[in-house]
Amino acid sequence: MSIESAGVLPDSIYESLRASILDQRDAPGMTVTESAVAVRYGVARPTAKIAIERLVAEGLLRREVHRAARVPELDRDDIVDLFENRATVESAALAALARRGTIPAAALAAHHALLERARSDSSFAQQDIAFHRELVAGQPSARLARMHALLMGEVELCIGQVQAHQLLTARDVAAQHQGILDAVTAGDAATAARLTREHIDGTRERLLAHYDSTHEPAKETRSW
Repeated sequence: MSIESAGVLPDSIYESLRASILDQRDAPGMTVTESAVAVRYGVARPTAKIAIERLVAEGLLRREVHRAARVPELDRDDIVDLFENRATVESAALAALARRGTIPAAALAAHHALLERARSDSSFAQQDIAFHRELVAGQPSARLARMHALLMGEVELCIGQVQAHQLLTARDVAAQHQGILDAVTAGDAATAARLTREHIDGTRERLLAHYDSTHEPAKETRSW
């Protein structure tokens, strides 16, 4: 019985593809076509297209005109730019939460789920992503939340790489998250913002170190 005939909606295909991209089973640079997705899940191509277009809209896939969608390959400049903007938005969001002294219930639930992952040292990208999404969504500025949402597709690709290449463990991430939550609960906006930026900057540096170890340095060009 196919997924479609069993009554599963495109949302289920989207979630499965999203998890596959984050776990790098669909690795950076891989083409994701409607026909291949249709065959993989036993659904019609229009159903596959809906799931792919949703991932394109979120930045987890990219599609150029008249070309199939691909899993993005982020270069060094992409990582630097993405994480600088992410740190700016998230540190402002956590400062706002700290001034209220409140933590969104959904972010706490994601943190508790991450702690469970840390106990068994298992995969953690989904819980890490949910934690950051829910924190920013729970602060008072809708505009700040929209800016964060624009970044999160590519951020999720990076978090998937952190997990896939074991650049951090679930325990490392959970401990850093706990420090941020403690600062928010204490109403310490400056510390919450600082710890958030340190958390994001530390992840960026590990990603850049991994990138540099797996890519040839760009050759300098001289003009005479």
